[in-house]
Amino acid sequence: MDDAVYGQASSSSSPQVSANPQGRSEPKTPLDSSAAPDRNSSQVDSPQPKVDPDNISAQQTKRILWIIPNYRSVSADTHLPPQSFREKFWLATQDSFDYSSFIYEGMLAGVAMAGKSEPSFGQGASGYGNYFAHTFADGTIENYMVEAVLPTLTKEDPRYYTLGKGGFFKRTGYAVSRLLVTRKDSGNNTFNLSEVVGAGAAAGISNSYYPAETNVWVKTYQRWLSQMVQDAASNIAKEFWPDINHALFHNKF
Repeated sequence: MDDAVYGQASSSSSPQVSANPQGRSEPKTPLDSSAAPDRNSSQVDSPQPKVDPDNISAQQTKRILWIIPNYRSVSADTHLPPQSFREKFWLATQDSFDYSSFIYEGMLAGVAMAGKSEPSFGQGASGYGNYFAHTFADGTIENYMVEAVLPTLTKEDPRYYTLGKGGFFKRTGYAVSRLLVTRKDSGNNTFNLSEVVGAGAAAGISNSYYPAETNVWVKTYQRWLSQMVQDAASNIAKEFWPDINHALFHNKF
């Protein structure tokens, strides 16, 4: 009985044999697991996605030419999660109190003083101080209304999403159209209440610190339109900056 059990164990452990055409029996070689296709892995011959080197290099940077803040820009084909109120508020703060903002508002104040847009402010150093204070207040209030307060209430995304492809006129038209079209926090497109209503509200608020005038509505409209034009120009600069940075500066900025 022990011999029988031993015989069964020996036969079960021995390699299987098969007859070849010559009649000789040869052990079957087990298949190499490395040569067998893995059903859980992707096929070797499956096409791989192509990467456009231009799209990699054409990325938005935190600043344009190391000076102009560019915190609201999002590179083309980039999907980001929605921002909280705190993030939107901080975005407006960065745009308002960046050192370059003082330079930019100072330039606008100089233009306004040269054109004597508010004669009661006067000229000289004191007059320029009045122009600068009011211009800086205009820009700061508009930033918070357009980038933080209204986007939170309307659940809109205040960031600029770069198109990044197409001809000059197509991309310029897209950049200008973002004044009227924006993204919801959910990712869908919607009318840009944050820009239109926010800029208008900021222009209305500015009446509280400007000298009382008979043509108050005209001044309000002018400030509203001025802010919209500045935002349109800013969008165009954001749209083409990655291309300019790549072509002229080789992404050094």
